[in-house]
Amino acid sequence: MERLHALEAALEKIVLDPKYHDILTLVKGVRNGIVYGSKVRFPHALVMIFLFRSGSLRSKCSLVYKATRQHARNLGLFALVYKSTMLFLRHSSPTGKERHYDSFLAGLLGGYTVFGRTIHNSVSQQIVIYVAARVCLALAKLAVQPRHVGGGAGGGGVKGGGGGGGWELVPNEQMRRALVRNGWPVFASLSWAMVMYIFRWHPESVQSSLRSSMSYIYVQSDHWDSLRTLVWHNK
Repeated sequence: MERLHALEAALEKIVLDPKYHDILTLVKGVRNGIVYGSKVRFPHALVMIFLFRSGSLRSKCSLVYKATRQHARNLGLFALVYKSTMLFLRHSSPTGKERHYDSFLAGLLGGYTVFGRTIHNSVSQQIVIYVAARVCLALAKLAVQPRHVGGGAGGGGVKGGGGGGGWELVPNEQMRRALVRNGWPVFASLSWAMVMYIFRWHPESVQSSLRSSMSYIYVQSDHWDSLRTLVWHNK
């Protein structure tokens, strides 16, 4: 028992040592990303799969597990890439401080690394589309917001009425193939770049539920006061 207390005290000393703070923010960022991803995806997958998917109980449970694991992995890995890049950019800065567009660049790299290469994964698609929609809302708010304010044709589809093909806005076949091949990576990367930039410098413009989740993963992971609040509990 004494050895256990001694080990706990030694670990507590390490996690509270300022010289290890940067590397431990990565640990807690990954932890918070995994926890949040699991909390968000598990109940959603449980309801949607058990209500709308056919198959055995075992196959449904497997689908719930895979969707939850994918969401948790994506957010945990993105937190790791984003926060690692932010640290690298800060330490490589001539002033040793964060620059204005560091969050955009870190989000761009994280978005491409984690989401830009997974176009055929439905979980990744849902996350990126959700983020992109929130970016559009935030940009709309910023577009009409005064500079001194802030802190930091419809028609339903009709069955049998279509079949006219696409618009062919890009007639060049080679360019069209390039757009098809690269469109999703660019869309995913820019969506995450923009949301991280807006969250960093205009957080009041980000939709409240997304803002709270981003704060949990990317801001609160910078703070802890014990081994318990580093690993087991957020606060």
